[in-house]
Amino acid sequence: MSIQVSQLSKVYGEQRAVDAISFELKKGEITGFLGPNGAGKSTTMKMITGFLPPSSGKASVCGFDIVEQSLEVRKRVGYLPESNPLYQDMYIREFLEFVAGIHQLGKSTSARISEVISQTGLQPEAGKKISALSNGYRQRVGLAQALLHNPEVLILDEPTTGLDPNQLADIRQLIKELGRDKTVILSTHIMQEVEALCSRVIIINKGQIIADDKLSHLQKNNTQNGTITVTFGETVTASELLTIPGVTRAVAREDQSWQLFTNEVDDVRKNLLQFALINNRNILSLQSNSQNLETIFRELTKRS
Repeated sequence: MSIQVSQLSKVYGEQRAVDAISFELKKGEITGFLGPNGAGKSTTMKMITGFLPPSSGKASVCGFDIVEQSLEVRKRVGYLPESNPLYQDMYIREFLEFVAGIHQLGKSTSARISEVISQTGLQPEAGKKISALSNGYRQRVGLAQALLHNPEVLILDEPTTGLDPNQLADIRQLIKELGRDKTVILSTHIMQEVEALCSRVIIINKGQIIADDKLSHLQKNNTQNGTITVTFGETVTASELLTIPGVTRAVAREDQSWQLFTNEVDDVRKNLLQFALINNRNILSLQSNSQNLETIFRELTKRS
C-alpha cells in the first residue's frame, strides 16, 4: 500500500481534531477525502506529509514511517496545501528552481521545470512574477511545485480553488492522468469534482471516519431515500399510489407520469409491480433516482 494509516490521532488540549482513524490507499487510486469545515481533513493530510506530528497512532507512506523517517516520506509526497503558500516576489520559473533545489533535482532541473509548466498550463504566464498572477494561475503554480519532483503520492487540498471553467477542465484532466500511476488524495468541498475524478470516497466528521467506500457503492447503498419516476398506460390517482407500501408522497407529472417519494426505493419498485398486476395497470416506464454525492454527504454528516 502507498499509504497506511492506523489509529492516527491529533489532540489539541481537550479537543480531538483527529480521533483514531485508520485507512489504506493504493497506487493508481484517486480518493476523495471529504468532510465539513473543522472535521479533521487538513490535520490528517498535514500528519501524513510530516508537517504535523501525530499525538498517537501510526502512518506510513511508501513503507516509510511519517515520524521516524519523515525526510524519506517528504521525498515521495507532493503536497498542495489549502493556503497554497508562495513567494510572491519570485518569478514562476525562479520559484520552481528554488523548489527543485530543495528536492535536489540537479541536472534535470531545467527540463523538469519546463515539463511541469507545460503540464499545468502555465506557459502563457511563465514570464510573470507570482504576485502578478490571478488566483487560478497561482493555484497552478502550487500544483506545479507539488509535481516537480515526480512524487509517488499526491495530496491536494482544494486544488481547483479559483479556477475558471476552462482551467478546471484542464486541471481535472491532469489529475485524472496523474492518478493512473500515483496515489492521489483529493480534498474538496465541490462534490462534482469528486464524482468526476474519484473512484473512492472517505468522509470524516468530528475527527472520525464515517464512510469509506468506492463511490459507486456509496451511491448504491444510499438509495433508500430517493424518488421513483413511473409512467402508467392508464389513469391512476394519488390516493391509489399512496396505498402502495413505502410510498410517502405522490406528485403528478404530465401524461400519466408520477414522481413517488420513498424511504425504501428497492421495496417500492417491487410493490409497484405488484400494484400494477393486481389493479390491471400497465407500467410504461420506471426509473429510480438515486441520491447524488452532495445529498449523501449531508445526510451522513448530519446523522453522525
